[in-house]
Amino acid sequence: MKRNKYSKEFKLQVVREAKEVGNYAAVARRYEIHTNLIYKWVKEFEQDVETILSEDVPSPVEVKQLEQENDQLKKLLGEKDLEISILRDLLKKKNPHLRKSWK
Repeated sequence: MKRNKYSKEFKLQVVREAKEVGNYAAVARRYEIHTNLIYKWVKEFEQDVETILSEDVPSPVEVKQLEQENDQLKKLLGEKDLEISILRDLLKKKNPHLRKSWK
């Protein structure tokens, strides 16, 4: 008996349809594959989803570090904006003809 190799796209399509319909046997008949194979694919898909979701969640330590870095960057940006504002004011005082163009 020959073994078939199915693409990930095909497996995902069958899994989605089986989940929507809820009747794995009917979907298996439609695609002419064994029902147990669909159960296996659904189980693999759910495990993959759990793995992906668990990897995407940052740890509390990472969140704390990112918040600190964000605060530092906000402070630095504020300082740069203030510096730019001060320099513009100085330029306007020394060069009155620039007052109109820098608003």
